Amino acid sequence: MLDLLIITFLDDPTPKPNEVKAGPLGFAVWMFMILAVVVIAFSLVKQLRKAQAAKDAGLYGDEPVDRSAEQPETDKQG
Repeated sequence: MLDLLIITFLDDPTPKPNEVKAGPLGFAVWMFMILAVVVIAFSLVKQLRKAQAAKDAGLYGDEPVDRSAEQPETDKQG
């Protein structure tokens, strides 16, 4: 049994690191993952904006907020 294990390790056809390349499939997988992260990020921002708008409208039990009245005027310096 030990002889078989030793022979298996000696005859290991593992390729060298410089013989292995990802190829076009690996590139396509990376591009898909990058695209998925971008889509998820845009979706998150959209949902956060909707939640903030609902909070400002008072749907969660808060007082309604008018964000347009809170913007400071920068032209009154003089």
